[in-house]
Amino acid sequence: MVLGAALSSCALVAGAVASTPAAAGERHSPRPVDYVALGDSYTSGPVIPRQVDANCARSDHNYPSLVAARYRTASFKDVSCGGAKTDEMWKAQGTNGPQLDALRRSTDLVTLQIGGNDMGFGPIISTCAALSSKDLAGNPCRQHYTSTGVDQLALNIVRTAPKVARVLRAVHDRAPHARVVVVGYPALLPDDGSGCYPSVPFAAKDFPYLRDTGKRLNQMLRLVAWLNRAEYVDTYGPSVGHDMCKAPADRWVEPLRPVAPAAPAHPNAKGMEAMADVVLKRLGKGAGHR
Repeated sequence: MVLGAALSSCALVAGAVASTPAAAGERHSPRPVDYVALGDSYTSGPVIPRQVDANCARSDHNYPSLVAARYRTASFKDVSCGGAKTDEMWKAQGTNGPQLDALRRSTDLVTLQIGGNDMGFGPIISTCAALSSKDLAGNPCRQHYTSTGVDQLALNIVRTAPKVARVLRAVHDRAPHARVVVVGYPALLPDDGSGCYPSVPFAAKDFPYLRDTGKRLNQMLRLVAWLNRAEYVDTYGPSVGHDMCKAPADRWVEPLRPVAPAAPAHPNAKGMEAMADVVLKRLGKGAGHR
């Protein structure tokens, strides 16, 4: 009951935030900005050409690089890294130092996309794919994650919220004058709850369950951003109709067997371009662009 009430409260507050005009989103950049990008593999762009950091599977055509190329930037540093959790904001990840170390008091703009690995994104996909053979018409994945009477994925998201909040507080502390933008995750699965087995090997009734889990993650990120003086960019809405069940020409996220250069269940180059467009729109259409 407590969990349900918390999630319901998230929905109400997030809805209020979404419907309230955000003056911050209309701010324009009167001068070149020092921009730092933080995040996980949905930011770094694994496999997308051209890979410029093998340790972090980072592409120079990920959305931060595209934003930096089109926005008025004096300097740009992308320290996003595949597999990053909120812990990697403070801890090195191979040759990639703690991501927060890239921030300075002079930093003007920070984008942050984190939380998916904290709530178990990769293991969830592999577990649900493995369970699908037990009941292709049913929802074995949902049964697995709710067998204790509590939805473990919803609980994981609730537990991730304070971790993301802690990151945002640290960003504000290290870059006190920066505009901070939290970037949500795009739609992986059809918004109408339909499936596409075997291209995406989940059981039929697990598609809506996993879709709702993705929406819940984004809802949490929106709320945490609002509570911690950050802006939120919705990439889910614009990506509806471009999920990994769609034809190669239409999708922005690759399925578990990618056709375009991208990691499984990750944005391809078109997805990165779309996310860059949404971020740029939030930063101020036309203003500050090259």
